[in-house]
Amino acid sequence: MARIRIPSTIVIIFVTVQTGFLLFMYARYSSFMLQSEEKPSQVHILILSSWRSGSSFVGQIFSQHPSVFYLMEPAWHVWVTMYQNSAKVLHMAVRDLVRSVFLCDMSVFDAYMPWKRNLSDLFQWAASRALCSAPACDSFQRTDITSELACKTLCGRYPFSKVEEACKTYSHVVIKEVRFFDLKVLYPLLTDPSLNLKIIHLVRDPRAVVKSREQSVKALARDNGIVLSTNGTKVEDSKYKVMQEVCRSHVQIYETATLKPPYFLKDRYLMVRFEDLVRDPLSEISEMYKFADLSLTPRLKSWIYNITHGQGPGKKKEAFKITSRDAVSVSQAWRNVLSFQKVKKIQEVCKGAINILGYQLVDSEKEQRDLTLDLVLPRRQNQFSWSSFNPK
Repeated sequence: MARIRIPSTIVIIFVTVQTGFLLFMYARYSSFMLQSEEKPSQVHILILSSWRSGSSFVGQIFSQHPSVFYLMEPAWHVWVTMYQNSAKVLHMAVRDLVRSVFLCDMSVFDAYMPWKRNLSDLFQWAASRALCSAPACDSFQRTDITSELACKTLCGRYPFSKVEEACKTYSHVVIKEVRFFDLKVLYPLLTDPSLNLKIIHLVRDPRAVVKSREQSVKALARDNGIVLSTNGTKVEDSKYKVMQEVCRSHVQIYETATLKPPYFLKDRYLMVRFEDLVRDPLSEISEMYKFADLSLTPRLKSWIYNITHGQGPGKKKEAFKITSRDAVSVSQAWRNVLSFQKVKKIQEVCKGAINILGYQLVDSEKEQRDLTLDLVLPRRQNQFSWSSFNPK
C-alpha cells in the first residue's frame, strides 16, 4: 500500500494552528465562566417581615437613601387579585413578582393592574422616594427627603413606565414584603445568578404587634382571611389565629437561616429586632447599611434622629404612616394598653417566638406594667458562626 508523505513543515503549521485554536477556545470559556461567577451590578435587598412590625419604618430608612430604588409590598397586587387563595398557594406568584421587580421588569404587573396606568396605580407608590424624584418625577432631587403627601400631590400622574425606567438607574433595589411565611420559598431567588439577594428579617415582640394590629382591624381583615385560607372571607382575628401563623413563620424563617442553613445563605441573612432598632437607631441602621453595602449620609442621620425622637406614640389615624414619634415609647405602648388577659393569650399562642427571638414573658400584670423591667433580652452572641459551617 502506498504511503502518503506529508512534509514536516505542514505538520508543524497544522499543529500550531490547532493549538492556537484550542487556546483561543479555552480563553473564551475561561472568560465566560469568570463572567458567570461575577455578581450582578445591582444589590437586591428583601426586607422580610409581617404586618405591624415596624417594617414600613425600616423600608423608609432604605427608601430615603439616594442609591436605593424601593417598593413597599408590591405583592399586595397579587393578594388583591387572587384573594380567594391561601398564602401558601400564592407564594409562587408572589416570589415571581418579587424576582421581576428586582430585575426591574415591571411587565409582571400586567396581570394585576389596568392596561393604562400611572404611578398612582401602584400600591403605596408614594412611599418610594425613587418614584418621587428624577427620572420618575421631576419635582424632587435624589438627595431630597420626600414625604408621601408632597409626592402624591406632584407625581401621581406620571406614566407607569417611569417605574421601570427609574429602577434601572439605581445601584440598590429594595423591596419590603410581608407575604412570605417560609424562607425556603426564597431559595430559588437566593440561588439565581441574575440576583445579588440579601435578606433583612425584621421581627417585633408579638405583644406589641397585637397592640398595633388592633389599630388596623378592618384594614387587615382581607389579608387575615388569606393567611387562614378562608376562600375570600374576611377575618378580624379575635382569637389570634393569624398571630399564631405569623409567630410560627418568624420561628421557621429564623431557624432555617441559623440552624444548619444552606451554603448560599452565607452573609446574606440578617435578623433585626424592632426594639433594638428604636433604642439605638444609628448603630442598628449603620449595621443594616453595612450589610446592604450602603453608607449613612449626614442628611439621613439627621432625618433618622428626628423621626425617632418625636413626641408620643403617634395617633391612631397615622397607623400606616411614617411620622415623627417617640420610637421607644411606641415599642413599649402595649404594656400599658393591653389587658393582662390578652397578654396571657398572646403569650400562649406565640410562646415559641417570644422565647427564640429574645423577649421575656410576664407572669403578672404587675410585671407587665413595670416599665423598669426590661423585657427585651440581650441578643445571643455567637449563636451561629459561618466559620464553623462547612457546606456539602
